[in-house]
Amino acid sequence: MPTTMKGPGLFLAQFAGDAAPFNSLASITKWAAGLGYKGVQIPTWDARLFDLEKAASSKTYCDEVKGICADAGVEITELSTHLQGQLVAVHPAYDAQMDGFAPPSVHNNPKARQKWAVEQMKFGAKASRNLGLNASVSFTGSLAFPYLYPFPQRPAGLIEEAFGELGKRWKPILDVYEDNGVDVGYEIHPSEDVFDGATFEMFLDVVGGHKRCNINYDPSHFLLQQLDYLEFIDIYHERIKAFHVKDAEFNPTGRQGVYSGYQSWTNRAGRFRSLGDGQVDFGGIFSKLTQYNYDSWAVLEWECCLKHPEDGAAEGAPFIQHHIIRVTERAFDDFASGTTDKKLLRAMMGI
Repeated sequence: MPTTMKGPGLFLAQFAGDAAPFNSLASITKWAAGLGYKGVQIPTWDARLFDLEKAASSKTYCDEVKGICADAGVEITELSTHLQGQLVAVHPAYDAQMDGFAPPSVHNNPKARQKWAVEQMKFGAKASRNLGLNASVSFTGSLAFPYLYPFPQRPAGLIEEAFGELGKRWKPILDVYEDNGVDVGYEIHPSEDVFDGATFEMFLDVVGGHKRCNINYDPSHFLLQQLDYLEFIDIYHERIKAFHVKDAEFNPTGRQGVYSGYQSWTNRAGRFRSLGDGQVDFGGIFSKLTQYNYDSWAVLEWECCLKHPEDGAAEGAPFIQHHIIRVTERAFDDFASGTTDKKLLRAMMGI
């Protein structure tokens, strides 16, 4: 039976802060519900909103979290472990930057930081199960991304070795997600080793085609790469388990193109925009996902270099609601159908 996509949902990461109503789960969920959101995606690294380790070990705590959300009028769509997933694999070039995603106790200690990240990811599987969720969203991290451009010439085997190591690190984590019945929807994202369809296939191969290795579909990253984000759905729809609704625009000039010349977000040829302000064909995307019976959440991830976040959030809920297609339960030409008559069928073919 075809089902209608759920939404609108809101990823809370970009809105959490120290000032009310953004500084507690109770108040931020009420704010989100007041804008028309029906679900929230929770960033698991933000202690103002959520305690991941406690959620992994305490069903009682998870029931309390669900109760807070229910009282506000929203459901939990997924848990996000983007920052912890990023730290499962970090190239040394990014060590200083990535330390900011981890607690001070593991700063300047890449091995300890990675061990912490792996433990966090496993907590994410158990916490998701305690919350009754079937999917989560994350990043893969990267060991090969600094070698993205094929000059200087890469030594033979470098990429294969990097992905082999990535697979070794992620396979045991994915096994824990399998044990808990939870999918990992990796956000296909530049700066991760998995940044397009080809690299997702490479990653899927090194984790043995793992059932829990899936996709968090975000078209904004594909538009900025000039990848066909509609055909991506045709190819990978069976692995798409989560959906970030995020807009972007790409306006190349005589001075810059896809790489955008080290410019600030405002001055880049490729920029993230609030929903409806960019170039992403959301009508096509929602139609494709509905065609393939995607029945999970459509979640706004707000990032815009121009618009105020609260305005982007307020505009995002009705935008998503407008694009969700209520699936029909009957064909439009049912009125003209008749009963099946085998003799008639054969006669129509001259048999």
